[in-house]
Amino acid sequence: MKTFTIEAISQAIGGTLTGSPAILITGVENVSAAVANQLTFIGRKKYVKLWHESRASAAIVKDGLDIRPEPERALVRVADADLALAQVLAMFEPEPPTCAVGIHSTAVIDPTATIGAAAAIGAGCYIGPGVVIGPGVRLYPNVTVLDDTRIGSGTIIWSGAVIRERCRIGSDCIIHPNVTIGADGFGYRPSPDGRGLVKIPQIGTVEIGDGVEIGAGSCVDRGKFSATSIGDGTKIDNLVQIAHNCKLGRSCVMAGQSGLAGSVTLGDGVMMGGGARVNDHVTVGAGVKIGGNAGVVSDVAPGKTLLGLPADDHRQTLRLWAAQRQLPELIKQMTKKSR
Repeated sequence: MKTFTIEAISQAIGGTLTGSPAILITGVENVSAAVANQLTFIGRKKYVKLWHESRASAAIVKDGLDIRPEPERALVRVADADLALAQVLAMFEPEPPTCAVGIHSTAVIDPTATIGAAAAIGAGCYIGPGVVIGPGVRLYPNVTVLDDTRIGSGTIIWSGAVIRERCRIGSDCIIHPNVTIGADGFGYRPSPDGRGLVKIPQIGTVEIGDGVEIGAGSCVDRGKFSATSIGDGTKIDNLVQIAHNCKLGRSCVMAGQSGLAGSVTLGDGVMMGGGARVNDHVTVGAGVKIGGNAGVVSDVAPGKTLLGLPADDHRQTLRLWAAQRQLPELIKQMTKKSR
């Protein structure tokens, strides 16, 4: 079990400590569930009252919140409690599951594949012809990497992921379980006789930058031609769909069950809430924020915040929602007057 004094934690996160520096911290928990020798965090005013009922021995507190020291308990004040918590969690993070350097005896490696120094290839992995695996890459058991794909140094790919042919994955990426990269894009047209559908070949590929993280069960389809691309530092949650020929900029964020139809362009720093989606061939400018379950149907200028379906400027949408809540009462009043 990892243990730190609250003083060591405060120094590590650049906080201001109030209370005994010798308090030992053995773990981190939310304010309601924390017990003695655990650290909690309070980043918003609404959680302040829970501190007095909490059994936590210490708390990371956002500057400006009105929390007073208590006997035998410590406070560490910081500018941003969420970022400070991330640093603390890294201190307590356990070692990852074993994936020993080298090639497991049950892995199948094509003779033409290249495996970099200190790479770890787990049990049951398949690596196809012409694949290049960079130095320090970790493939957990049962990962499939098909022909002519390249994976950059330090990337981690978890069990069940399938990386199809001719894809490019950058360095220091994290690909979570059961991700599929490079599956066929969804392209069909009615057949000439009107009795079926003609499949459109998808001959492009996928290019993923450095430091990208893709959550479990997500799919990134290959381009119909050229490449579906994801910029450096982009973070994608679980169960996200990115269709063929999409172009994502740097440091985009897509929350769970969000999705992009074909040929969507996201500028740098776009953020999409859970269940949000963007129509095909739409361009979303840099820094745009799209609320959960919103549906974007037309191009969006940089820096906008959108809500609703169809998505509109958040201020306009909030006014619309407020007006809609008044409709039942207005209808009642109109019905009475008409009698």
